[in-house]
Amino acid sequence: MRHGVRIGVDVGSVRIGVARSDPSGLLATPVETVRRGRGDLARIAEIAAEHEAIEIVVGLPTSLSGRESHAAEAARAFATRLAARMTPVPIRLVDERLTTVSAQQGLRSSGVKARNQRDVIDQAAAVVLLQAALDGERATGNPPGRPLEPPRPGAGPGEEASGGTAR
Repeated sequence: MRHGVRIGVDVGSVRIGVARSDPSGLLATPVETVRRGRGDLARIAEIAAEHEAIEIVVGLPTSLSGRESHAAEAARAFATRLAARMTPVPIRLVDERLTTVSAQQGLRSSGVKARNQRDVIDQAAAVVLLQAALDGERATGNPPGRPLEPPRPGAGPGEEASGGTAR
């Protein structure tokens, strides 16, 4: 297991949940919910710098069948813009199937009423995402998900390069 803090990012259309790991990579904890829009990339970059993150894990929403949707395109485009700000900190895309559902179940079972979940659900989803990534790395010895590849020259927003060096 690599040593260092990882940042987990659950990208939504309105809010972005952010979580962090401890330096040993054992436990994910919530950090904050960032409002999507102006300044969101800068705030996530500040959080990553503040915690001296060795990588950022961005959730990639896929359907249960494994296909990527419009939400996945949006998450990939967000990750690409974040990567431009975070060089040389690598960005990894991790399957986030059912993270929000798991987060909602966890909040419900801990007694948080549905109407109060809105403020923390994105952070909780980021925690579920990051914890799954940490557990996967610990079990396999390999970094989670796949690295975000640099965009091809002339590629449209959100398009991933088919080759090149992984970051």
